[in-house]
Amino acid sequence: MSEPIVELTNIVKRFGNVAALRGVSLKVFRGEVLGLIGDNGAGKSTLIKTLAGVHPPDEGEIRIRGQHVSPWNAAAARDSGVETVFQDRALAPQHSIVTNIFMGREITGRLGFIDHARQIEEAGRLMREIGFTSKVFNPESTVGLLSGGERQGVAIARALYNEADVIVLDEPTTALSLTETQKVFNFVRTVQTSGRSVVFIGHNIYHVYDIADRFVVIDRGAVAFEANKSDFTDADELIHVMHELAETGTTDHRVAG
Repeated sequence: MSEPIVELTNIVKRFGNVAALRGVSLKVFRGEVLGLIGDNGAGKSTLIKTLAGVHPPDEGEIRIRGQHVSPWNAAAARDSGVETVFQDRALAPQHSIVTNIFMGREITGRLGFIDHARQIEEAGRLMREIGFTSKVFNPESTVGLLSGGERQGVAIARALYNEADVIVLDEPTTALSLTETQKVFNFVRTVQTSGRSVVFIGHNIYHVYDIADRFVVIDRGAVAFEANKSDFTDADELIHVMHELAETGTTDHRVAG
């Protein structure tokens, strides 16, 4: 593989006397979908928030395109091209799609006034870029009228407007129907085709297996397992290996990265 866009090395995060992350190392390569899997309490949320810059690491190194970045915080993550779409998506359902995409980063003219026409045009372009093909909605449609999968699309479009190279999706298919889950998958594949990377976090291993190229399993704050999708014939085989590792307490790294 080529040089990773994001590389975490020996990341440690403590909350008091509790080590939520215990020397986590992982890489995100250009144009891949990395599936991050783990039980509740395994450390996924802490890892996501560390990657997003919400929790600066207590130990370890974060490198972006080969360059060490310090201090690491939310501004550094965004400036580095890492955008995180948390589970609640942080959307304002009573506002339009275009307002949600540009909220806090509005396009303005020379006099400082918001350029609504340019924003609508740019929102339309972003919606087309991620494959938002519905003819029912346009950039001025209210987000509250969208389905769950379509709202994920708006959040992804906002990340693309922020020039993200890596988009982290936190449980994007939770409580979605099969049809809505497929919409999210389509958005993710379109983003991947553009050369960007996606970190897809999920507790539904079948969903993660369907969309990811590579898997990292987090257990008790550490990387317990890392492998390529090509190492397995189906999701059930992946689940079987995960159960074996959990029972023995061992780790298995099938790819060096």
